[in-house]
Amino acid sequence: MTNNKSYKNLIAGKLCDAISGKKLDVTSPSDGLSFASIPQSSKRDIDLAVRSARHAYEKGAWGKMSATERGRVLLKFSFLIEKHKDELASLEAKDTGKIFSQAKSDISGLARYFEFYGGAADKMHGDTIPMKGDFLALTLREPHGVVAGIIPWNYPSKILGRVIGAALAMGNSLVIKPAEDACLSVLRVGELAIIAGVPDGALNIVAGTGIEAGAALSSHKDVDFISFTGSPITGTIIQQTAAKNNRGVTMELGGKSAQVVFADADLEKALPVIVSGIIHNSGQVCSAGSRVLIEQSIYDEFIKKLAARFKELVAGPHDADFDLGALVSQKQLKIVKAFIEQAKQENIELLATGEIANNAPKGGNYIEPHLFTNVPPKSDLAQKEIFGPVLCALPFKNEEDAIKLANNTEFGLVSSVWSNDGARQIRVAKKIRAGQIFINAYGAGDGNELPFGGFKKSGFGREKGLEGLYEMSAIKTIIFNHS
Repeated sequence: MTNNKSYKNLIAGKLCDAISGKKLDVTSPSDGLSFASIPQSSKRDIDLAVRSARHAYEKGAWGKMSATERGRVLLKFSFLIEKHKDELASLEAKDTGKIFSQAKSDISGLARYFEFYGGAADKMHGDTIPMKGDFLALTLREPHGVVAGIIPWNYPSKILGRVIGAALAMGNSLVIKPAEDACLSVLRVGELAIIAGVPDGALNIVAGTGIEAGAALSSHKDVDFISFTGSPITGTIIQQTAAKNNRGVTMELGGKSAQVVFADADLEKALPVIVSGIIHNSGQVCSAGSRVLIEQSIYDEFIKKLAARFKELVAGPHDADFDLGALVSQKQLKIVKAFIEQAKQENIELLATGEIANNAPKGGNYIEPHLFTNVPPKSDLAQKEIFGPVLCALPFKNEEDAIKLANNTEFGLVSSVWSNDGARQIRVAKKIRAGQIFINAYGAGDGNELPFGGFKKSGFGREKGLEGLYEMSAIKTIIFNHS
């Protein structure tokens, strides 16, 4: 590991190792080889970062900045990210295993978050409320204070952008704990924050394990608000921890999203979008379109088209830009393979698979895209989040049956409706219990402007768009007696 680059934490405007000096090895999912190290931070590092954030918010230059000035800092940050786009994309692709073209798009999304929230920073206004008698009330939107952001490994840069963009725009200070499985782009962004002129302590980034650093951050008594993206199991633990300190949280906890295809849909238009919806980021996406519900009258026709597409898909190294890259870790590879083996044991029909590129390194975490057909609605394959390139196809009889199937999981994050019947589009969209519903589409670019969040086990609260700013603030009401 002596030849590997050693990345550092960002605390109080300075780059630093963990206080203990301990490090974690970083391996590339594409070949399994070590190429970097990150700090293995502890409770002491987290406490130092939280104290730095508190000082920046209450006494430092950051807390004294106007909304306009905060916006300018974010805009400068956005330009700097764009300038370093290729470098950051290369780093994220190697660290996560995702293909380079996707990583480059993700970095553009990060820059766009800073641009969007930089422009919105001075546009969050309160209200005046007319009252009876000699009273007048007004409301102010104020920052929470110190915000903790716990970032997952699947989209480290993009999710970093939506958390810190909104939080900084509202005037909060932050402590970010990125996932130890993939966080190099986040740590590099921390280095760029210094160049961008982010005041000391406004943004702190501390690497380490979830068990040690993550737990210390989520339970810290001087954290005012927590933003978490990850699994429902970990999300529940963080909610319970936050409850002990009576702190607010935003939770984005995954999904089992359905793409609903009616007989009157434009099947040729739907086909590539549905395939992309499950292989994007190798299926390691909370909003992955992991279930495709197809009207019975066109089921055989459409499933054959899907199978033909799946057989053409190729997984390979991040820098070769095949259809998809490697899974993030050996652990995740084992999880996905376990779901596939269980489905085979339950005699669920595997209709088609893609392939792994001949030049894919033997040590990489590769798996072929899998398409299962006539999947039982109550099976684990149709109910649980696999987080891999595995698509479950289910037939439905009619509109009522489609809605029932779409809602028939514990999740409710995203869905889509493929139909050319305008009235049906509205009816079905209103009845599906999901936070985002696309009509004849799945995804809208980075969607930075679009509120994002779920129902049921997909979590609560909303990020992105102006709703993200509301989430990172609290309303204060002031009442005047002018008699």
